[in-house]
Amino acid sequence: MANHKSAEKRNRQATAQRLRNRAIKSRMKNVIRLVDEAVAAGSVEMAQEALKVAIPVIAKTGGKGTIHKKNASRKVSRLTKRVNNMQAAVAA
Repeated sequence: MANHKSAEKRNRQATAQRLRNRAIKSRMKNVIRLVDEAVAAGSVEMAQEALKVAIPVIAKTGGKGTIHKKNASRKVSRLTKRVNNMQAAVAA
């Protein structure tokens, strides 16, 4: 347990930040899941709408430092690729 005032404050800050990061990460995972479900259902319109919602959420998660920026970029890229491939398959 913390013995100094500054260590106690640091502990409070770390706890608050951990909870904040967990909420942000959870939101990101939920929007990714919505895109995946839309792709699995084969609904192009739903997948595009879910992707439009997911991209800013993922970018913000990377921008805040909850996940690495390149990790966020990779997630966006892979989701976009999945939606585009599904669109091409439906069109063909």
